[in-house]
Amino acid sequence: MDELVSANDQRMAKSVDHTREEMAHIRTGKASPLLLDLVKVDYYGSPTLLKQIAGISAPEARLLVILPYDKGMLGTIEKAILASDLGLTPQNDGRVIRLPIPMLSAERREELIKVVRRFAEEGRISIRNIRRDANEQVRSAEKESSIPEDEAHRIMDLIQKDTDKHIAEIDRLLKVREEEIREE
Repeated sequence: MDELVSANDQRMAKSVDHTREEMAHIRTGKASPLLLDLVKVDYYGSPTLLKQIAGISAPEARLLVILPYDKGMLGTIEKAILASDLGLTPQNDGRVIRLPIPMLSAERREELIKVVRRFAEEGRISIRNIRRDANEQVRSAEKESSIPEDEAHRIMDLIQKDTDKHIAEIDRLLKVREEEIREE
C-alpha cells in the first residue's frame, strides 16, 4: 500500500508539472522563449518545432530573437509565426528574426487570466481524480480483508495530504502566473 501512495504522489507531481508547462505557454507582457515552444515550421516538407531548427533567446524584456541554423528558413519561420495564434509580428533583417512583444491590453490580460485559471482547475481535477482512484483501491483492499480498517484510514489520510500538497502547488503557480500577466 505504501507503493500505492508513492505512485500516486508521482502521478500528482506529473499533473502539477503538466499544469506548469501549460501555463508557461501563455503570453505575458514579458518575452519568453517558451512562447514559441509549440510553433511548428514546414522544414523541407516536414512539420518541425521551431526550437529544433533555430536558437531562440530573450535579450530584452520585450524582445525575442530567433537565429535559424539554416538561413534559408527565415521566410518559412516568419510565415509560421504569423500563422500561429500568438498575435506577434516578426521582423526579418536577413540574418535573424526579431519578435517584439507588445504590451497587453486590459481585456487581453483578463482573457489570459481566465485561460490560466482554466489550466489550474484542470490540474486540480486531475489530482482529485488520482486521489479518487487511489482511495477506491484502498477501499477495495479493505473489503477483501487485505488490510485492516485503521491501516486503510491511515493510507487515505496520506493520500489526502499528498492531494492537498499538490493542489496548493497549483494554487501557488496560478497566483504567480496571474501576477506576471497583470504586470505592466
